[in-house]
Amino acid sequence: RYRKISQKKKTYYQIVLDYTPFYGEMGGQVGECGVICSEFETIDIVDAKHENGMTVHIATKLPEHPEANFMACVDLEKRAASAANHSATHLLDAALRQVLGTHVEQKGSFVSPETLRFDFSHFQKVTDEELRQVERIVNAKIRENIPLQEHRDTPLEEAKKMGAIALFGEKYGDKVRVVQFAESVEFCGGIHVKSTGHIGMFKIVSESSVAAGVRRIEAITGKRLEDLLYTMEDTLKGLR
Repeated sequence: RYRKISQKKKTYYQIVLDYTPFYGEMGGQVGECGVICSEFETIDIVDAKHENGMTVHIATKLPEHPEANFMACVDLEKRAASAANHSATHLLDAALRQVLGTHVEQKGSFVSPETLRFDFSHFQKVTDEELRQVERIVNAKIRENIPLQEHRDTPLEEAKKMGAIALFGEKYGDKVRVVQFAESVEFCGGIHVKSTGHIGMFKIVSESSVAAGVRRIEAITGKRLEDLLYTMEDTLKGLR
């Protein structure tokens, strides 16, 4: 199925396939991009949304032969980066509880290939020492290369008995998916690394207040962090 839509004076096309590997934006994680290919043409997919139980692919061009068979191909580099940031968010949540206390509760999140953002309940500014401690815990878990344990179609009550943490604002059915990295156990439908070593490294870049009793941490991982280190190195060389 497909339809034409207009947003901000631009024309897009929403395309629904019978099945797809694309992750549609949901649970704080952005939608994936890539291409769909037929024997006639290749169409760029610039985004994907999750709506009414379906993955809706966003394209700037409608296929000339929409009746053809298509192969859907996700941008794997961006998927890997999103997976690293999403798994790092889970490790961050667990580390904050360990450092600040069990009162820490997720109040929102955002995950993209470039960055991760985590909003949580806390009564005061997180100190530099506490942030450094959180970073050390997360990076230690990354070096441990903890394998992903994925529990699909788990009865809701059984998941709660496992100690799984529910995500803020999410509604759950009778069966859920639980993502576990050692003591980090959470309800989650997003994309994750197969083991924590694939995250590479973790660095907090900012900590701020977004509302009364709610703090926000922004962080980066992997190649984005590598690029930041190179930028800092080049800056230091320029100061010599």
